Amino acid sequence: MKKRVVITGLGAITPIGIGKEAFWEGLMEGRNGIDKITRFDATDYSAQIAGEVKDFVPADYGIDRKEARHMDRYAQFAVAAARMAIADAGVDLDKENHDRIGTYIGAGIGGIETMHQQYEKLFAKGPSRINPFFIPMMIANMAAGHVAIDLKLHGPSACIVTACATGTDCIGSAFRAIQFGEADMMVAGGTEASISQAAVAGFSAMKALCMDHNDDPQHASRPFDKNRSGFVMGEGAGIVVLESLEHAQARGAHIYAEVAGYGANADAFHITSPAPHGEYQAKCMQLAIDDAGLKAADVDYVNAHGTSTHLNDLGETEAIKQVWGDAAKDVSVSSIKSMTGHLLGAGGGVECIATTLAVVNDMLPPTINYETPDDGMELDYVPNKAKAKKVRAAISNSFGFGGHNACLVVKKFAE
Repeated sequence: MKKRVVITGLGAITPIGIGKEAFWEGLMEGRNGIDKITRFDATDYSAQIAGEVKDFVPADYGIDRKEARHMDRYAQFAVAAARMAIADAGVDLDKENHDRIGTYIGAGIGGIETMHQQYEKLFAKGPSRINPFFIPMMIANMAAGHVAIDLKLHGPSACIVTACATGTDCIGSAFRAIQFGEADMMVAGGTEASISQAAVAGFSAMKALCMDHNDDPQHASRPFDKNRSGFVMGEGAGIVVLESLEHAQARGAHIYAEVAGYGANADAFHITSPAPHGEYQAKCMQLAIDDAGLKAADVDYVNAHGTSTHLNDLGETEAIKQVWGDAAKDVSVSSIKSMTGHLLGAGGGVECIATTLAVVNDMLPPTINYETPDDGMELDYVPNKAKAKKVRAAISNSFGFGGHNACLVVKKFAE
């Protein structure tokens, strides 16, 4: 028999706040975390704005200064968020079997900032000047590695990389590991710190980024709005603690909500464009709903992938219509990327936290900057202001380059 899986700890590092309280407060007030890039001089770049994490100092989260120098920013985010999540869950690791606690944490890109810095050094000063920590700082699995080392967790550990679906796939896979008895507890989610010269230039060259709001960053990310013009890059980490219900109850844990279902599939269509009409996104949502033992009518809120690009926004809207049919107008849909920007591999982790808190608080984060409806998009996108609504269950969507689709269903916990 599959075990029930609950969420007991939340750790968020985002452009609108660090920690679950600041993050949720930012969502509820519609705080915009997008501004001019400060990580490097972006004067000559087509896109000059991003959702940067402000005032992040690794030492503030117990990360040793020497150790921090051997970690890329994306890994620092992961360790800090994992520590937050464990503390929030009230876990006394001295009393736990570390062989039964695992780490599934991914990054869509990994240490691209380190890569850029070391390539500059290589070309300017030669190969002998490369940092000996270059490779372990760069590779995408090292966030999971650092968290496992930091917390001394010996259970299953992996980095799942599925572009923008990374965080959701990591949480979904951790959910499965607990369901089938491979672990009692998992520390899972996504992390990313890709606001670097190469990444911004690369996404700009693809014409994927918003490049016409450099002087008006507050209105740049506008999912589902007719006047959108591309996504805005963000950074951060979202890490959750998952436990079997039995394990959580045995230690008297506070339970936020239950992870009820997970679905994953592939468009198998194009390296960057979603399949037409959201066909496989719809199938992925249905997989997650079926896995949860629910019907679409039981799901009151969709935390959308909602990137602020035409193909995604239209395809996701069409997918929702396929799943909910005539009742699609009754389900509320919002994209927190309007506030945080697109956190790439961290997006699914942060959005799982937002979805969980929406279920807990019966409040829906808004889609800010929504002003002009677009053709074929007439759903309730929770425009501009948070909305009170009873949420029995919610679904969080993540769709990545390469056609990777992943969806999680989170529902209110009941004995």
